[in-house]
Amino acid sequence: MQHWEATDARRRHMARFGRRDTAPELALRRELHARGRRFFVDRRVSTTTRCRADLVFPRARVAVFVDGCFWHFCEEHTHLPKANAALWRAKLLANRQRDAHHDAVLRGEGWKVVRVWEHEDVHDAADRVEHELDRWWAIVG
Repeated sequence: MQHWEATDARRRHMARFGRRDTAPELALRRELHARGRRFFVDRRVSTTTRCRADLVFPRARVAVFVDGCFWHFCEEHTHLPKANAALWRAKLLANRQRDAHHDAVLRGEGWKVVRVWEHEDVHDAADRVEHELDRWWAIVG
């Protein structure tokens, strides 16, 4: 996996932006809450990686990540900036590799990982999450 290191100025700039409560994440949370689902928000799920899932259902061991099209390099919607295109391509590919690494680690620890793109229909995304929760409930219920 390629390592990406930001400059101090870039790190300070990016620290101003929140990593949670994006519009797609809030929409999914509202939909799942309306369906009676309860969950934790922005929670670390593994001691071996630094990843934090956007929604966590700890009993069912389901971790949900709501990925932005640009930062997670959605093949349908991402278009690279013209300035420093090679740099951005390397950065965004490193993000995808990091996501795949985190998914593999979490699955190895027994978690079900659900990745939702920001452009997905919120009802379809909630259906996918509920499908994983229902599978768990069928086993333990």
